[in-house]
Amino acid sequence: MSYYNTKIVELTFNDAITKVTEELKKEGFGVLTEIDVKETLKKKLDVDFRQYKILGACNPPFAYKALQAEDKIGTMLPCNFIVQERSDGKVEVSAINPLVSMQTVKNKELESIAAQVVEKINKVLDLV
Repeated sequence: MSYYNTKIVELTFNDAITKVTEELKKEGFGVLTEIDVKETLKKKLDVDFRQYKILGACNPPFAYKALQAEDKIGTMLPCNFIVQERSDGKVEVSAINPLVSMQTVKNKELESIAAQVVEKINKVLDLV
């Protein structure tokens, strides 16, 4: 099982970000952080990099349940999505697979929550 799920989309980079954000909202997620990796690497290291954004998404009800089940789980939140332009010019959307990342915690209650979050994340990817 991979630590992420991914999909090539038939959208421009900016349209993919907009679509992912819209679909996340429909599933109860908000985007808390948006990191422009290209811009950051240019500013900090003066290197050129492809278009690549990290969207830190949070679904408050599931985050609350996870925090109640495991008080240190905040180290693994939020759920990250990435939108990147590949070398072939195509746009790829990827998201963390919480089932894999939560396996290291070994908390059965958390596994159940992660399974529900995976369903929502996969629905977002399906609709992008």
